[in-house]
Amino acid sequence: MRDFPSCFGENGVQVADSSSSNTSKNGQNIVTCVYQCQILGRSCLITVTWNKSLMGQGLSVGIDDSTNQCLCKVDIKPWLFSKRKGSKSLEAYCCKLDIFWDLSTAKFSSGPEPSEGFYVCVVANKQMVLLLGDMKKEAYKKTNASPVPLDALFVAKKEHVFGRRVFGTKAQFCDTGRIHDLVIECDTIGVNDPCLVIRVDGKSLMQVKRLRWKFRGNYTILVDGMAVEVYWDVHNWLFGSSVGNAVFMFKALPSSEEKLWISQSITNPSTLQWSFSQRFQDSKTRNLGFSLVLYAWKNE
Repeated sequence: MRDFPSCFGENGVQVADSSSSNTSKNGQNIVTCVYQCQILGRSCLITVTWNKSLMGQGLSVGIDDSTNQCLCKVDIKPWLFSKRKGSKSLEAYCCKLDIFWDLSTAKFSSGPEPSEGFYVCVVANKQMVLLLGDMKKEAYKKTNASPVPLDALFVAKKEHVFGRRVFGTKAQFCDTGRIHDLVIECDTIGVNDPCLVIRVDGKSLMQVKRLRWKFRGNYTILVDGMAVEVYWDVHNWLFGSSVGNAVFMFKALPSSEEKLWISQSITNPSTLQWSFSQRFQDSKTRNLGFSLVLYAWKNE
C-alpha cells in the first residue's frame, strides 16, 4: 500500500508511485490486490501482486501488520524460471506461515491476473488465512487446513490499464456486490475540447466536459445502490509527456457519515501531505469501503 497515490486538495489525485513510470517503459503489466486478514487473532494486510513482462508471468505475496510494517514477503519468479506450483514457508507473529500456489492450469486473459484454474493461499497454524482462485477443494486437500472464523476482506486493488481512447477493467465494490464492467473513455489526441466519460456495465454514470479546466476532480456515482466516489487526475494526458499516465481512484462509501469524513479529511490543509497508505489505514479502522486505483496508459 505504500505506493498508492495521494489525494491533494479537494479535487486532486497525485501520483506517488515511482514504479508506475517504469511500468510502461519496461513493458510490464501489474495488478496489486490487498486483503485484510486475521493471523492468530491479529489483524494484518496481505498484498498479492501479479505481474506480466517479456520474461513471463510472476507473483509476489507480502504480509504487513496493522501499522503497515512488512512482516515477510515471498517472490515467485516468472514461469520461465520456476514451476507453476509449489510452496514456501515464512514466519510472522512468532508462528510458521505457509504459502501454497498452483497455477499449472491457470487461464489468463490480456492481464497478469489469472481468471480461473488456480489457487494461491496463505496458511497459519493450520488455518486458511487467505484463499484465492476457483480451485478451493484442491487447496484444502493440499494444505489440510481449516477455515478461519473471519473470512479475508478484499479492501483495495491497484491496476495498470492500457488503451488509446478506451480503458476497461472489472470491478466489484463490495463483497456481496456484482462484478461490473468498468470503462473509462477519453480522447485527448487532436481534440480541442476533450471529454471524460465513465461507464459501468455500458451505462454512462459520469461525464466531465471542459477537461482542460477540470483535469483534476472528484464526483460521486451510484453503483448497486451504493455511493462510489471517483477521483481523477488526467494532467499528464493533457499537458505531460507522451508516456505519461492518468490516475483514477474509485472509493466505495458505505454510509453518508463516512463520505463526510473523507471530504473533510481531503479539504483539511493539515492532511494534504498524507500518503494514501495513511489514508487507507484510517479508512480501515473506520470500516470504510473498497478502493480501486487505476493507472491508465495511452498506447502510441
